[in-house]
Amino acid sequence: MAHYRYLIVGAGMTADSAVKGIRSRDAEGSIGMFGLESHAAYDRPPLSKALWKGDSEETVWRKTPYDGVELHLGVGIESIDPSSKTASDSNGDTHSYEKLLLATGVSPRRLDLGDDGIIYYRTFEDYRRLRELTETGNRFVVIGGGFIGSEIAAALTMNDKQAILVFPGEGIGGNLFPADLARNLNAYYEEKGVVVLPHSQVVSCSRRGEQFLVTIKGADSEREELVDGVVAGVGTVLNGTLAQEAGLDFDQGVKVNSSLQTSDPNIYAAGDVATFFDPTLQEWRRVEHEDNANSMGEFVGRVMAGEVATFTHLPFFYSDLFELGYEAVGDVDSRLETFADWTEPFREGVVYYLREGRVRGVLLWNVWDQVPAATELIAEAGPFTPETLKGRLPR
Repeated sequence: MAHYRYLIVGAGMTADSAVKGIRSRDAEGSIGMFGLESHAAYDRPPLSKALWKGDSEETVWRKTPYDGVELHLGVGIESIDPSSKTASDSNGDTHSYEKLLLATGVSPRRLDLGDDGIIYYRTFEDYRRLRELTETGNRFVVIGGGFIGSEIAAALTMNDKQAILVFPGEGIGGNLFPADLARNLNAYYEEKGVVVLPHSQVVSCSRRGEQFLVTIKGADSEREELVDGVVAGVGTVLNGTLAQEAGLDFDQGVKVNSSLQTSDPNIYAAGDVATFFDPTLQEWRRVEHEDNANSMGEFVGRVMAGEVATFTHLPFFYSDLFELGYEAVGDVDSRLETFADWTEPFREGVVYYLREGRVRGVLLWNVWDQVPAATELIAEAGPFTPETLKGRLPR
């Protein structure tokens, strides 16, 4: 039985950052890392952004020194026994640990369309599959108007491909953006050449030789599209079964305290899978973004290695949509009250998200270098009104 001072379940961005955190305090402690993918850790955001703008594949690899790390790629941990501090993997081997980190993340949600040719876009191999299809194909259906869908539709179009963007809501990014901004994005994407189909869903997808026949049902009509590939970004499913079967506290994710410990003090959780109390927003949250993965991962590594600390980071996220780009901090939810302070409507400005007079989130739309200021604003008690927020952050 192999023994590790630190056993990390997962081999993505959170796990990689945890190694950095551990090594900042413990240069020699043994680390075992188990990941289902065949690749070592890489940055996910470039898969739908920079790699489609000409960056080399080599730029995604994180290249963290793994001295003293036993890396088990293509091997998952299938069960944990907290009482004996052991974990069993998919090869049938059992490993003991002193501290264990759950960095299992999420998996793409799949549609019941009965075809395995749909690319549920998340991994480096998904990028390679789509890139290969674009070498010969020209028309693609993209399902979903959220992060993945909006970014992939833009990426394909910028590479001289036709993208047909299908989503059930009214506007692109409708869960995040105020309704008028989301609707404006529809028009912006159409100007760029994207076929935008709101209030629509894909109801069937079948192969036709090397192509796909996709049936799209709208509010009042139905259409068929013969395309060279189908990409879906329709949400995620939490990889939480391992934690639940181990008997750990679970509430929309693996529940952790301010040191990112689970209900078992020798087991920690971080990244997409962890539900944590956000001291700035004063609520329990689970965040699926790069900044959260990196900050939680590095923090939990230091704590596992002996540092006494409290996790207080307020995560941010970002996206690129053709020439538009944004950074967002806090709770950016279109169901909240919003106030948009535009320098140029829908092209540059700041959108504030409020609840009961307090700023809960800030969307920096083509406005840069203001994440720290936005974070400070969210921490203020208020009360705020549109009048007091106008011009509060530089635009």
